[in-house]
Amino acid sequence: MTLIQEKTLASKVRGDFPILNEKVNGKPLIYLDNAATSQKPLAVLNAWRDYYGQYNANVHRGAHTLSAKATDAYEGARDKVAAFVNAASRQEIVYTRNATEAINLVAYSWGLSNLQAGDEIILSVMEHHSNLVPWQMMAQRTGAVLKFVELTETNEFDLEQFKTLISHKTKLVSTVHVSNTLGCISPVKEICKIAHSFGARVLIDACQSVPHMIVDVQAIDCDWLVASGHKMCAPTGIGFLYGKLDLLREMPPFFGGGEMIADVFLDYSTYADLPHKFEAGTPAIGEAIALGAAIDYLSNIGMDKIHACEAELTAYMFQQLRQIPEIKIYGPQPDSNGEGRAALAAFTAGEIHPQDLSTLLDQEGVAIRSGHHCTQALHRYLNVSSTARASLYFYNTREEIDVFVKALKETIDFFGGIMG
Repeated sequence: MTLIQEKTLASKVRGDFPILNEKVNGKPLIYLDNAATSQKPLAVLNAWRDYYGQYNANVHRGAHTLSAKATDAYEGARDKVAAFVNAASRQEIVYTRNATEAINLVAYSWGLSNLQAGDEIILSVMEHHSNLVPWQMMAQRTGAVLKFVELTETNEFDLEQFKTLISHKTKLVSTVHVSNTLGCISPVKEICKIAHSFGARVLIDACQSVPHMIVDVQAIDCDWLVASGHKMCAPTGIGFLYGKLDLLREMPPFFGGGEMIADVFLDYSTYADLPHKFEAGTPAIGEAIALGAAIDYLSNIGMDKIHACEAELTAYMFQQLRQIPEIKIYGPQPDSNGEGRAALAAFTAGEIHPQDLSTLLDQEGVAIRSGHHCTQALHRYLNVSSTARASLYFYNTREEIDVFVKALKETIDFFGGIMG
């Protein structure tokens, strides 16, 4: 009997991503910078192109055929986002330019209306700048106090310390679901349950979780959740805010202008119902439609299959990196199946600067990230100025990991010869 080996997920989908056929410095592109932004499949590129080429018109404002078609596609994409994260209502999904804007929306709308001097905001030391700087601004404006959850010995969210920080003065807990540097997965359900028992609200930064695993906002029971489309196969310039319906209704508008109004008089205005109250001006229509196409694409594959594929790749990448003695990886180790952390590795290689690692790897066609990954505070906490980061997605392969690891070994040997 002849056994036919089932194709890997990557072998099934790589043809959908034209950019993966590109060459860099004469070498096949090996794209391992997915935590920064993902590549886009043809289905998404075509959806964006089709909007501008076939039915480009403004939404909500016209009775003509093109406007009606654009509105249907734009709002249809909102339905897809709502279903993707299991929101209770499509009105709980607000389009934003990105997750950064979504966090700022909550900070300026809810924060300025609810935070007072002496109130406490709990963050973690591993937050992305987008989930740190806005709350620093709110603390400066309102007199609220920032408190920070530190890390366990395995570089994970310290839930036990969190329990000692929270109090009835705590008005907000805002934390990352999956760290873009450490790859650790925060216990968001437990965080929400504890925070709510003290009457605090919870915002979850899900930029690194929504593209890679099943995320259910009702099961998590968060008050808000944010994500960026460009990390989940959609274009840049589109993201979303999920918020509980009653809470969004209580929040005042963030921006003023067209689209977000009901009636405008010379001396006052009334505002549109959700979600349009928070969507002033002409939106990123093509980008939103393409986000819907990206969700269709990911859903057709299955988020469970995507997660399983990435876990297998994670186990393999860590197995290979452990063979390089100079490498120090930050964050928890995966288990033997690659579970327990995200599909990325932020690392250092002795005295070699991560920028130098990245530059030489690029000569071999391997794209990784170097720097502080918008987590400067975390790097200071870890007492390291910067790290190199390789991050995977479902279209990556074991063979690409092999090329990356081989090139990394050769780069370390090269610098070892110079420094030695």
